[in-house]
Amino acid sequence: MSLPRVVSAEEWVIARKKLQADEEEAVRTLEQIASHRREMPAVIIDKDYVFESPAGQASLLDLFEGRTQLIVQHFMFDPAWDEGCPVCSYQADNVGDLAHLHAHNTTYAAVSRAPISKIEPFRRRMGWAFPWYSSLGSEFNYDFHVTHDESVVPIEYNFRTARELKDMGQVWRARPGEKGAVSVFLRDDDTVLHTWSGYGDVTNLLCGTDMLLDLTPLGRQDATVELRHHDKYP
Repeated sequence: MSLPRVVSAEEWVIARKKLQADEEEAVRTLEQIASHRREMPAVIIDKDYVFESPAGQASLLDLFEGRTQLIVQHFMFDPAWDEGCPVCSYQADNVGDLAHLHAHNTTYAAVSRAPISKIEPFRRRMGWAFPWYSSLGSEFNYDFHVTHDESVVPIEYNFRTARELKDMGQVWRARPGEKGAVSVFLRDDDTVLHTWSGYGDVTNLLCGTDMLLDLTPLGRQDATVELRHHDKYP
């Protein structure tokens, strides 16, 4: 473990003010990006996707639960697995109390290809309150490029083809299997609009735990701390 350099209080304030300028610039950049994101055009979703929930079948419109906005976590959970992806679980742990989103007329839900018979026990084990749907048998995961199977649809991830990913040295992202992402939808009466999707590193911005750890001298400690389901830490 490398400890910070120890200096006088005066020198510390000088260093802190220099860093503060960088932090304030980063905040302005993120605010600008958020503004550009709100200005994105939208695409009408005209396919009738069918999802499974503990209460039965649901449409994409049903996932809104009557609200205007919907955030979907494409949660990696293959039908053959017994539990969800630890990285996706880490992101889910950072969602927080849903009342804040609901107050802003926004619903948060997860969607995976695992059957609901596997999803529900895992959701209860993790203690998550957000609704979680199975897209097994639906084209939803393939259309949003979070399940890669070239026999179904050409591989695409983060809006790049398999060839582009390989040329960038991101071969693992072009491999078959489940991938994580977040998508945002807007409801106009009974019309569903797709406004945004983010894949890979961009979704790290949604993890408040990372933001807290970034405030500390030791940071995220990715090289020394293995990310696990929250009930598997010592």
